[in-house]
Amino acid sequence: MSRGKSATDTRKAALIADDDEFFSMALSSILTSKLGFSEVIQTSSLDEAVDKLSSRPDVSLALFDLAMPGMQSPASLRAVRDCFATLRIAVVSASKSRADILAALEAGVHGYVPKSLGVVELAHALQQIVDEIIYVPPNIAEFLPVTEVGEKSLERTTPSAEPALNTLTPRQRDVLELLVQGNSNKAIARTLNLGEGTVKVHMAALFRSLGVATRTAAAVSGARLLKPPLP
Repeated sequence: MSRGKSATDTRKAALIADDDEFFSMALSSILTSKLGFSEVIQTSSLDEAVDKLSSRPDVSLALFDLAMPGMQSPASLRAVRDCFATLRIAVVSASKSRADILAALEAGVHGYVPKSLGVVELAHALQQIVDEIIYVPPNIAEFLPVTEVGEKSLERTTPSAEPALNTLTPRQRDVLELLVQGNSNKAIARTLNLGEGTVKVHMAALFRSLGVATRTAAAVSGARLLKPPLP
């Protein structure tokens, strides 16, 4: 007699994007031992995470830190949400800034999990996210406002000079440069040794960061921003 397919059986793989190697290892252990994931892919930057997600359709849960390389704007997470519609996405961060929590939720993530939670609480929070429940810290009202937090908030990372360029990851800037040169997605993918799906994710993030809706507008905006300053 064949067995029915359980919820655990469908959780083939999860992805962690965090440059804290030790925390990533601990989180991976929770995902496999307590939530039943058969594989956990560990990445250390936003670009690396996007590359992996584009080539691994079996990933059903992706967890992102806010302080890792490439994570400079919630717009990046919004682009990931747009391009991976069935993926459950959550932030797992040390930040206790309400501004960071609200900015991440505004980007469309399915939960915000503080790193300070104990193992049992952390596993419970992740289980809720897997079960399609939006998780936020129950004591969010006690979290410090952004002006009282010593760490950098995503809502305050936009510098006065060239704000759009400063919100792009290195990979997104490479994509923008090639777009400005008139390359198609296929040509960009070939030049950067990426999948076309990955290029589409970076393109969506570019549109949001630049505040445009078309390739032509992105190319025009990019040409202006990438133009070297006059001597």
